[in-house]
Amino acid sequence: MFTRYFLPGIALLALGFAVVQMTKAQTKPSPINPPVDPGRSPYVKQLAGAGIIEPETENISVGSHVPGVVAKVYVKVGQKVKPGDRLFQLDDRQLQAEHAVRRSIHASADAAFEKLAQQPRPEEKPTNDAKVLEAEVNLKNQQKLYDRVKNLTGNAVSEEEVTTRQIAVELAQAQLTRAKGDFSLWNAGAWRPDKDIAQATIDQALAQMKQTETEIARLTGTAPHQRWKTSDKGEDIPDDEGVAFEVLQVNIRPGEYVANTPGNALIVLGYVGKLHVRVDLDENDIARFRTNFTGMAKLRGNPDAEFPLTFVRVEPYVIPKRSLTGANTERVDTRVLQVIYAIDTKNIPLYVGQQMDVFLNAKE
Repeated sequence: MFTRYFLPGIALLALGFAVVQMTKAQTKPSPINPPVDPGRSPYVKQLAGAGIIEPETENISVGSHVPGVVAKVYVKVGQKVKPGDRLFQLDDRQLQAEHAVRRSIHASADAAFEKLAQQPRPEEKPTNDAKVLEAEVNLKNQQKLYDRVKNLTGNAVSEEEVTTRQIAVELAQAQLTRAKGDFSLWNAGAWRPDKDIAQATIDQALAQMKQTETEIARLTGTAPHQRWKTSDKGEDIPDDEGVAFEVLQVNIRPGEYVANTPGNALIVLGYVGKLHVRVDLDENDIARFRTNFTGMAKLRGNPDAEFPLTFVRVEPYVIPKRSLTGANTERVDTRVLQVIYAIDTKNIPLYVGQQMDVFLNAKE
């Protein structure tokens, strides 16, 4: 009875279970609607690409000239700054001490030059006059003594005495000549080459002091100059009238150590008076692109908002694709041409770094 009825029943149950599972597996799942409908192109013939909002000046990543520890941060996110305004400062105590030493060296060299420039000192004139007068009097005295022994006749004076007096006169004459020479040297003041050496010492000390000042200035990060004009003398000077950057990101805090490695953005700035969108056109669409194409951008998450675009420029260097949308069908092994368009923002707030779907009217 067991083998005749029970085992066939189990086989029928297993067969039924298999049929049910196969039926479920072949059933197509119901489509899942996205939370927000993606933007749709308003053009019949189009070029499409992903765009990222950026400031008119692009994102300015401010770095540090030298590594060090952050002492102060002068700005915060959303603050407006002008070119040349301070952004942050690194610890400068060592350089300030070095500057004090070099400043004292410069003061010493300046004083040494001033000492040479003040020669001859009027206070030394009486002393030098007295030395000349003393030498003259000594010469007269020695001359009289020599004349006296020279006029004696017979054995009143020895020949040795006469020779001694004669040598004394010659010595007094030499002393008078030296005294007059010293007086002339003093009266002439400092020698020109000595002044030149002293001036060179001042220049060297001043250059070292300015070098330290430059190193101290490099410890302070400032907002860069983006616009330049030519002066009446033909020099390039900043022309930043009306330019005000907005602080988009601050990545440093007091006490943190920062390095001067490339690509390390300590503070990100941008002139957001007019926003741009940087559109990535796939390399397969480059041949169809024309600069006179008008376009429309739609915001991710709000496809009903449309933003007219105005062509600004093309960056004619095709680069590997870096900006990814996250779509499953998106190719990452491709190169793109970046085209810059200005956005008519209307009254809808837009933020730097926000992604947009861009459609260009290829019918034109």
